[in-house]
Amino acid sequence: MPILRQLRSVVAATAILVALLATTAMAGGDWNDAGIAWKPFEQGLAEAKSAGKPVMLVFYTEWCPHCTNYSRLFHDPKLVELSKKFVMIRIDKDKDPALSGRYAPDGEYIPRTFFLRPDGTLLTEVTEQRDQYKYFYNESDSGSVMRSMNAVLAMPAQS
Repeated sequence: MPILRQLRSVVAATAILVALLATTAMAGGDWNDAGIAWKPFEQGLAEAKSAGKPVMLVFYTEWCPHCTNYSRLFHDPKLVELSKKFVMIRIDKDKDPALSGRYAPDGEYIPRTFFLRPDGTLLTEVTEQRDQYKYFYNESDSGSVMRSMNAVLAMPAQS
């Protein structure tokens, strides 16, 4: 009987450890790093300029449940395909508050998604269709952000 009790304790401890590791790995969401070529900010801007690609810039935090929900959209195969036409940049707002402050035309809420021209200029006309929190996209509908991605791609090239 003591062996059975010991085995149950080991199984319970293992289950708790697995749950903790899964929670830690998913903190801030699963942004599909395998399918989306996320870049650091400076490197991404340089790549956008040299390749002539627009930028999708996402601010998030590790503790935000909306960010976790939003991150799941980046597993949509159609969004993954569209992302190849952009330089994709994701910034943890808590780890880079100065940069977050630079991109806060209507506040520093999270998640926030911006689109930039290849030269780094913010496309203020490309937003979610709402009066407040214009850079907060529907966290449960990838079509929402893909509409903006397509709008950016349809814009005439800047000279």
